[in-house]
Amino acid sequence: MMRLVIQTILTLIANAVGLLVASYVLDDFNINTSSFILALVIFTAATVLLGPFIAKVALQNASFLMGGIALVTTLVGLLITTAVTDGLDISGLTTWFLATVVIWIASVLAQVILPFVVAKIAIARRSDDGAAPPPPAATNRPASS
Repeated sequence: MMRLVIQTILTLIANAVGLLVASYVLDDFNINTSSFILALVIFTAATVLLGPFIAKVALQNASFLMGGIALVTTLVGLLITTAVTDGLDISGLTTWFLATVVIWIASVLAQVILPFVVAKIAIARRSDDGAAPPPPAATNRPASS
């Protein structure tokens, strides 16, 4: 259960990074500050819930698309988010394409980097609390002569 909560939080943060990077980099990608959280939650829910479904459909009907499932899922998540909220506005076909790629790349990078940052913070807190680091693992090497 704790793993699911941590994964959900990391996914939300990664998607937030992706959406913010896209809004910073792309001129025709606008996200309302007041509705950012709602757009983030809807986008994350759409991608998390639809990802397995899109993968299953692609596997059954177009297996050559399996490598691009994350991109398709990101695009569908953006479509749903723009349809449901007024907080996200994407203008132009090029911006739709670039936004999908930018959000995907930024989210992937964030999902790769965030666990290391969290682990580093946890180790630093453990050291600050005075907890001794774990002892080195014993090796079962025979004594050399």
